[in-house]
Amino acid sequence: MKKWTSIGLVAAVIAMGLGLAACGQSASTTKPFQELKLPASAQLDTIDLAKATGYGQTGNVFESFYRLGKNGQVAPGLADSAKMSKDKKTWTFHIRDNARWSNGDRITAQDFVYSWRRTLTPATKASYTTMFSGIKNGDKIIAGKASPDTIGIHAKNRQTVVIQLEKPMAYFKILMAYPLFAPQNEKVVKQYGKKYATKSEYMVYSGPFKMTNWSGTGNTWSFVKNPHYWDKKVVKLQKINYQVVTNPQTGLSLYQNHKLDFAQLSTEQVKNYKNNREFKEYPYSIVIHLKYNFKDDNQEKRRIMSNRNIRQAIALSINRRQLTKKVLGDGSVTPTGFVASGLARDPKSGEDFAKQQAVKNTTTYNPTLAKQKWAAGLKQLGLKKVNLNIMAGNDDVAASTVTQYLKSALEQNLSGFNLKIDNVPASVAQSRSTSGDFDLYLSHWGADFNDPISFLQIPVSANALNYGKWSNRQYDALINRAQGADAGNDEARWQDMVQAAKLINKEQSFTPLYQANYAYLQRSDVKGVIHNTAGTQWSYKYAYLK
Repeated sequence: MKKWTSIGLVAAVIAMGLGLAACGQSASTTKPFQELKLPASAQLDTIDLAKATGYGQTGNVFESFYRLGKNGQVAPGLADSAKMSKDKKTWTFHIRDNARWSNGDRITAQDFVYSWRRTLTPATKASYTTMFSGIKNGDKIIAGKASPDTIGIHAKNRQTVVIQLEKPMAYFKILMAYPLFAPQNEKVVKQYGKKYATKSEYMVYSGPFKMTNWSGTGNTWSFVKNPHYWDKKVVKLQKINYQVVTNPQTGLSLYQNHKLDFAQLSTEQVKNYKNNREFKEYPYSIVIHLKYNFKDDNQEKRRIMSNRNIRQAIALSINRRQLTKKVLGDGSVTPTGFVASGLARDPKSGEDFAKQQAVKNTTTYNPTLAKQKWAAGLKQLGLKKVNLNIMAGNDDVAASTVTQYLKSALEQNLSGFNLKIDNVPASVAQSRSTSGDFDLYLSHWGADFNDPISFLQIPVSANALNYGKWSNRQYDALINRAQGADAGNDEARWQDMVQAAKLINKEQSFTPLYQANYAYLQRSDVKGVIHNTAGTQWSYKYAYLK
């Protein structure tokens, strides 16, 4: 999942990856034409697998060794067998005999090798190379200290791929279901040259569908069934049509007029349609949170946000239940910490990580304790008033709603606090957050795969995505241990991550606000759509119209 840096982009890219409802049925002499008509809230910026920044729908046209199945579980993909070495650092995959590209070419082991090397080549300008961290030489290549040709993958023969890791990776199997690691066809890349991936016909596809009618721009495109897909017999949908819809009211109108089979609802629309039989809610492993700038250019503001009592007071002043139930009303839930609920379970007890990361008096509403913490913080700082700005992307209604709520709640509970709202375009918010030009930032993080480390790697001191520049040696040591010394011990690794998450909670170095949930109207005759909260969230491989 893309690391979005403004709330608006979440809705935009997620809606693009949805695809849920049934469409009208065309006349046929045998059976209904299996076609869906779906909304997208933004144009596609690229169909080049190496350059993509979001993979919500990509798994439908590109497939890797595995694909993501129900409940975030790994399902069969282009590999028909896999073997892990005793030291858990070497994986061997066998590619199916009938694995074919959409043009009929055979998919080979070398296609995977070429794909990884091309993605990691600087000239490709891929934006997601950090996902290769932990694979042999991956970190060196990302840092520009090794050639992409040295990445730990090679073709043993035409159908056998061998991957070497720097250390055991508990989440490696599910990582290999991520479309970023899918094969790329070198012959086709060279055949089209600069034209490659600029139009849907200048691309070949390895998934259950192939793309048509995409020209690099435009507000419509389609997925059609891939006749060469290895498992084509289970794919019932013939076509999925996408149309860009930027306004919720427009989307609702198109849905009501049967021009769309799916409509994402705004907060206000949710209130009107919550009891409709076609109303659906889908959760996401996205936690909206406050980032504090620990390297703020303003020295006084830096001192304020570096004070733990001040941060804890802010966290305790927010009534998250009121925010999710009354203000948003879209099914979003209250978080227990930085890591989303429903993402991963204890390998020993089966308990949700989110339950284990909870720390008393951190993400609960406690205005009395908040006032005490606030007073203690002001005394430590020698201040009577605090003036801070909160930045948010203004391309989504929720951002404005949430910042207004925060201003009201914090100023009401914390005497002397003045919070100025700074809503800016999403692109501006992203640029400013990257450069550290903010006090507080209404941000979020979404998991790329079902493992807590997908969240917990962000606050590490050296991570470029740690925009607030929080740094804690104990935290770094816990994550390093989880990724290093304890990487091969599932229980020990899990406890390292639990302790790290608890540390963030105690410090409130990031203040969680709510876990995103999105509401839709979806026609009732669509069956078999697979939804997951992380990674490739939507799969239509088994979808059909009843």
